[in-house]
Amino acid sequence: MGLNVALIAHDGKKPEMVSFIMSNKDFLDEAELYATGTTGKHIAHEGFEVTPLLSGPLGGDAQIATMVATGKIDLVIFFRDPLDKHPHEPDVQMLMRQCDVHNIPLATNPKAAFYLLRGIEYHLKKEN
Repeated sequence: MGLNVALIAHDGKKPEMVSFIMSNKDFLDEAELYATGTTGKHIAHEGFEVTPLLSGPLGGDAQIATMVATGKIDLVIFFRDPLDKHPHEPDVQMLMRQCDVHNIPLATNPKAAFYLLRGIEYHLKKEN
């Protein structure tokens, strides 16, 4: 498939990310996964091969934004916690802006991520 997927989850959303990853194992096993800090550790613990990046507050969100801007990411799944304050919010906003500028799909909650993956699956099947 050759799909490059970035995975990010704020602390309160990490369990949801792990659950989402496990529920979509068949699809995501075929993708190249990149994840920030602790999110990546949780994903790797479940047996997924994942390229680790910096923690979000230490520049991981900015790393992914750079990968988006340089065409190295095809999809971003970022489970954000909108009810908590985050010191790295400017990096989060930059990442979201880069996704919009470069037309990269961005899901910020499990339902949106689910529908994005189903849409990609449908599109891939239609091509074959």
